[in-house]
Amino acid sequence: MATIARSVRKELSNLIPSQEGPQNTLSEAMRYSSIEGGKRLRPFLLVKSANLFNVPFQQSIRVAAAVELIHCYSLVHDDLPAMDDDDLRRGKPTNHKVFGEATAILAGNALLTLAFESLNKPDRGIEAGIRCQLSQKLAEAAGMKGLVGGQILDIGSENHILNESEISQLQQLKTGALFRFSAEAGVLLGSGEAEDLRALSNYADALGMAFQITDDLLDVEGQQEKTGKRTRKDGVAGKATFVSLLGVESARTKAQDLIETSVRCLNRFDDRAEDLRKLSDFILTRTH
Repeated sequence: MATIARSVRKELSNLIPSQEGPQNTLSEAMRYSSIEGGKRLRPFLLVKSANLFNVPFQQSIRVAAAVELIHCYSLVHDDLPAMDDDDLRRGKPTNHKVFGEATAILAGNALLTLAFESLNKPDRGIEAGIRCQLSQKLAEAAGMKGLVGGQILDIGSENHILNESEISQLQQLKTGALFRFSAEAGVLLGSGEAEDLRALSNYADALGMAFQITDDLLDVEGQQEKTGKRTRKDGVAGKATFVSLLGVESARTKAQDLIETSVRCLNRFDDRAEDLRKLSDFILTRTH
């Protein structure tokens, strides 16, 4: 995971060079929230899924960087006062605390659009038709059918009681959509079969849900020094989560069941998917 994280960092640094003159503040705000820190789980998932189909690393790491740009943009905007109003992210002050709200909004916008610019560059030898497919699927995962759609459900859930089906829908959009894209992108890059796509989609769906539950558990049980962000905030905000609905132990059991499901989805890939199985184990046991 560390090797891929370093490669993502290098890719992002090249995609967001420091600027001279008036645009320097914008580029520094973009670099501040993207280049340093982060687990890079989505890029890891994407690269390892692509490896199942012998996709060249320079192709998969470019698409992985595009996914990470979307993820970083969402964090910058999530932290804004109008959203979650957070002042700590990845162990350092949030973007708007350092650069101001207006610049943070613009930095998030720029990270979002850069994701599609970088994805569509022809320099890595990805066929134009595949780039078009990836762009469409990433747009769906990032927009109202995915991440942003989940965010509006999240806002509407504050101080409202949601049932398990409603919470599942919220998390499948807000968190799960980028996980699913990351797994499916590997199949698209490698021209895999329909059964490959189905297996990895199901794997990513279970993994993404388990990730969100462990994130909610860390909000309740974690330590700010390890998580790098403010804890106990979901309860204060009245957010609907599996932990608030089921309680800590039942939520933990649900996460364990989801991880077991995710691992079973990899059976068709045999030992080639061992790194993805390890990713599932990491999701369940992580402390940050």
